[in-house]
Amino acid sequence: MKKILLIAATAFAAVTAFAQPKFAHVNSTELVQLCPEMDKARETMNAAQNEAQETFNDMQTEFNTKLQAYQSKGSTWTEAIRQNKEKELTEIQQRIQEFSQTVQVELQQQQEQLMQPIYQKVNETIQDLAKKGGYIFVFDTNSVLYVDAAQSHDLTPEARKALNIPADRTLESLAAELQAQQQAAAAAQQ
Repeated sequence: MKKILLIAATAFAAVTAFAQPKFAHVNSTELVQLCPEMDKARETMNAAQNEAQETFNDMQTEFNTKLQAYQSKGSTWTEAIRQNKEKELTEIQQRIQEFSQTVQVELQQQQEQLMQPIYQKVNETIQDLAKKGGYIFVFDTNSVLYVDAAQSHDLTPEARKALNIPADRTLESLAAELQAQQQAAAAAQQ
């Protein structure tokens, strides 16, 4: 019995020594941010945020216009008119506050709905590549303090290709692109 256990232990040790576990790492933030679907999500979110801002500005303009009227003509109004105008101003302020709170929640929910399929696609791509490559662990470089690149394979380039991310597109080029869009939008408003 001892001989059988000794032989089994020796065989296991030999197999383990030759079967080196394979590790890989990936930058999931880069993949999510550069994914073509993310561009569409950004456009949708920007449009929704711009619409919300426009609505908020219209409400604020209405309040300011009525406040100026109240301040300039209030002394000539009867008590009943003045109370009615004060009530109207208070109601507008409450609507503005309610709108602001509601729209923030709705925009957050919309962003989560837009992002969920992107995260899912990136995760599935990483898992597929890991299975095909025979990796037992894939670490995300965004949540690991140290990765020895000599002992871990970088799956990011393969995942970029699988997700149809152009080779020349980087986080830096994306940042420059988004900044240019913001500057163009600011210039268009002036």
